[in-house]
Amino acid sequence: MKAHIFRSFLFLSIAAVPAVWLHSDAPGAPAPKRTFDLTYTAEVHEVPAGTKQVDLWLPYPQNDDYQKILKANVTSPFATRIATESQYGNKIVHVEVKNPAAGAIPVTMEFTVERSERVQKDFKEVKAAGGAAPANLQRWLQPDHLVPLDQRIREMSAEITAGRKTDVEKARAIYDYVLANMKYDKSGTGWGNGDIYWACDAKRGNCTDFHALFIGLARTAGIPAKFEIGFPLPADKHDGEIAGYHCWAEFYLNGYGWVPVDISEAWKDPARREYFFGAHDANRVQFSIGRDVTLAPPQAGPPLNYFIYPYAEVDGKAFTQVNKKFGFHEHGAMQAAAGK
Repeated sequence: MKAHIFRSFLFLSIAAVPAVWLHSDAPGAPAPKRTFDLTYTAEVHEVPAGTKQVDLWLPYPQNDDYQKILKANVTSPFATRIATESQYGNKIVHVEVKNPAAGAIPVTMEFTVERSERVQKDFKEVKAAGGAAPANLQRWLQPDHLVPLDQRIREMSAEITAGRKTDVEKARAIYDYVLANMKYDKSGTGWGNGDIYWACDAKRGNCTDFHALFIGLARTAGIPAKFEIGFPLPADKHDGEIAGYHCWAEFYLNGYGWVPVDISEAWKDPARREYFFGAHDANRVQFSIGRDVTLAPPQAGPPLNYFIYPYAEVDGKAFTQVNKKFGFHEHGAMQAAAGK
C-alpha cells in the first residue's frame, strides 16, 4: 500500500532532456519549476447498514515559498469543509454524513500547483543570516510514538556525531550514516511505518524509515528536525497515475533556518547524494507535516502515524473500506525559469 514511484535517472546527454529535469547548482541560477494539475479522489464504500455517522478526512495542501496552490476545488455529493488542526497547522478536508443512505461517499480534490526547486547550501552564512526562531521549534526536538528519543538513540547519535562541533557537521554526519547503513528495500513486511527501531535493526525500508532514522538521530543531537509528506512527480512523465506517497525531512540551523534533505532519493541516485543534503527538487507536492497527527475535527481513534491518505471512521471506529486514486497532468513541457 505504501508505494513510492519517484525514480532516479542517469541522463547520458544533457541536451537530450528538458532543462528543468536537472537541478540548478550554479549560484544565482533560476530554480526549475513544475506546474501541474493534481487530482486526489477518495471514496468510502460498503458502509454497513444502520450506520449513524461516517466521517472522512483528507489532507489539503498549502502554499509556501516553494509551492503555490494556484487553483483548488473540492467536490462531493455531501457537504465538505476545510479545517486546520492545531499542532502543526495542517489543513484538512472533512466530510460528515449522518444516517448515510447512499452506498458510497465520494470526494474529489483538484489542484493546480506550481512547485519550485529548493536549494539551501550556503551554510557559511549561518552566523550572519536568519531571524527569529519558529514559535513551535521545540516540537521538532520532541519524540514521536515510533521515533522515541531514548538512551539507545541518544548513544547512537552521540557516536555518529562524535568530533563534530557545529550543527551542520552533525547533521551531515547523520545524513551520511543513514545513507551508508540503510537500503531502499520494500520487500516483505515491517517497512513503511517510520519506526526508528525497525530502521536501526532491519537497516532497510522506504522513505518513511530513512527519514525516521535521520529525524530521531538529529533530535537527540539537539537539532530540530521535521517530517514532511506528499506525492512524487515522476521525472520522466508529464501525466499519469501516482502510485503512492513520498516523504522527506528538514533540519533547523540557528541563525539560518530550515535545511531540506531527501535521503531515500539520495540513496537511489548516488550521483545526487551531495545535492540532496540541502535541496529538494521540484518533482514533488507536499500535503502535510508531522507525525502522530490529531485531525480537525478530532478523530475518535488514536493519532495518525502520518497523514497523506484518506482516513475514515464509521460510528467512531476506523473504517478501511476507502478507495483512493491520485493523478497529475503537466502544463505543457516543463520549462526552467530562464524561459527555455
